[in-house]
Amino acid sequence: MGFRLSLRRCLPPGAAHDYDFALNRAGTNWMHSHHGLQEQGLLAAPLIVRDPAETREDVQEVVVLFHDFTFRDPAEVLAGLQGGGHSGEAQAAPMDHAAMGHAAMGQAAVGQAAMDHGAMGHAAMGHGASAPAAGGHSGESGGAAPAAAHLNDVEHDAFLANDRTLDDPEIFRVERGGRVRLRLINGAAATNFWIDLGGLEGRLIAVDGMPVEPVRGRRFEFAIAQRLDIALDLPKNEGAWPILAIREGERARTGVILATASGAIGRVGGEADEAAAAVGLALEGKLRALQPLAGRPADRQHTVTITEAPGYVWMLNGKRHGGDTPLAVAEGKRVEITFRDQTTMAHPMHLHGHHFQVVAINGQRFAGAVRDTVLVPSQGSVTVAFDAVNPGKWPLHCHHLYHMNGGMMTTIEYEV
Repeated sequence: MGFRLSLRRCLPPGAAHDYDFALNRAGTNWMHSHHGLQEQGLLAAPLIVRDPAETREDVQEVVVLFHDFTFRDPAEVLAGLQGGGHSGEAQAAPMDHAAMGHAAMGQAAVGQAAMDHGAMGHAAMGHGASAPAAGGHSGESGGAAPAAAHLNDVEHDAFLANDRTLDDPEIFRVERGGRVRLRLINGAAATNFWIDLGGLEGRLIAVDGMPVEPVRGRRFEFAIAQRLDIALDLPKNEGAWPILAIREGERARTGVILATASGAIGRVGGEADEAAAAVGLALEGKLRALQPLAGRPADRQHTVTITEAPGYVWMLNGKRHGGDTPLAVAEGKRVEITFRDQTTMAHPMHLHGHHFQVVAINGQRFAGAVRDTVLVPSQGSVTVAFDAVNPGKWPLHCHHLYHMNGGMMTTIEYEV
């Protein structure tokens, strides 16, 4: 893991608390609220841990936190997804995100709170690209095959880069021929993006704060909660270069602009010329960790099957959070988890307190990136491996905020 932090209390209004934690790995991280739906309210911030050796390099840092934004109350958004009524499903057990944090923060979850999603439904789904009615699994353990896959189930009023739209983007002044390190954070509640560098070619050098063998490109897949570090060598001429994030399946976009002192900055529209493709695993399959896990067989293997049911219910191994069975691990052991997605949507799966290595996509083994969030595509599977070296009780969940609140969370628990 990058570093360890354990937050075990929810701060009441007006309260403050100091936390001490040890940093032992540099990287691009972020922190955000896990209380209710506050993340949709933009309660998030970058958390950058810098390697002292990097401070001596002549490289300019550009940190960008992306969001999806709505003027609606997030509870109203959730109610719309629920369809406004109970669907005959049993009530979900109370759910508490108050004491949970991001895996990059290594925050442990404690307690359960009052968040009832028992009746959540797909009745209001159909937003975004290619959105038929969601597939109806019958009961908590699954049933009928899901409907065709779709991409977006929440409409947003704007997409933001450092809290601004392209009507008034943030402009970073850069030097001609300079070197730039983009630290990009997908802090959206429910949106996967494509990063588009336009006329620049970049080298992807880290994901989720963990270094990878460089991958060159102009467009990079960017799932919810993931981070991308991209190195740029700028042209020697004056100029301005937009760094854009385009919503998958649509034309809507946001971004920032890199510009030299005399570079002419033109208006960049809020829509791309054509809709972006679905975000998948093409990039994931190319990534190779610079610091992979040591080679050893798995001591314990878990399968996590992802299903959905009427009422906007999202489940892991047939259960919503509160009725789930934790995944048992033993300290010092190698653990593998295979995610199998049987739903109509892709899911960015995130483990707190650990980094894992992606070791298989659809059953094909390889030594992929070390990270903390991996996208599992509809009807696909991804296997990850990690060493159980951080004892505690750690959340494992989908980082699509509304899916998580629909029940898509469990925990890994260290055996005593």
